[in-house]
Amino acid sequence: MAADVRILERLEAAIAARRGADPAASWVAKLNARGLDAVLKKIGEEATETVIAGKSGEREAIVREMADLWFHCLVLLEREGIPLADVMAELARREGRSGIDEKASRKEQGHG
Repeated sequence: MAADVRILERLEAAIAARRGADPAASWVAKLNARGLDAVLKKIGEEATETVIAGKSGEREAIVREMADLWFHCLVLLEREGIPLADVMAELARREGRSGIDEKASRKEQGHG
């Protein structure tokens, strides 16, 4: 049975609800209380761990680390007031386009 893709929407809602919680009881609240740099550092750590897992070729490690990375990216989106729907819309905009063409269009717009 496939996982419910709406989990990202449910996580988004849970993260929003937990942001103002007691930092002693919520990882999201604790991370946000530490500030933007702490959130960004955590994303960097999780990205590095995802790369290491990818190099290992261990499927379960890749899945676990990717879940950690996506979760912490959702924390950043919520912190910055960016709805998940905006990211999904951007992915939809890119759907069917060559990655090479997409990257070239960003360079032309100065977003390299």
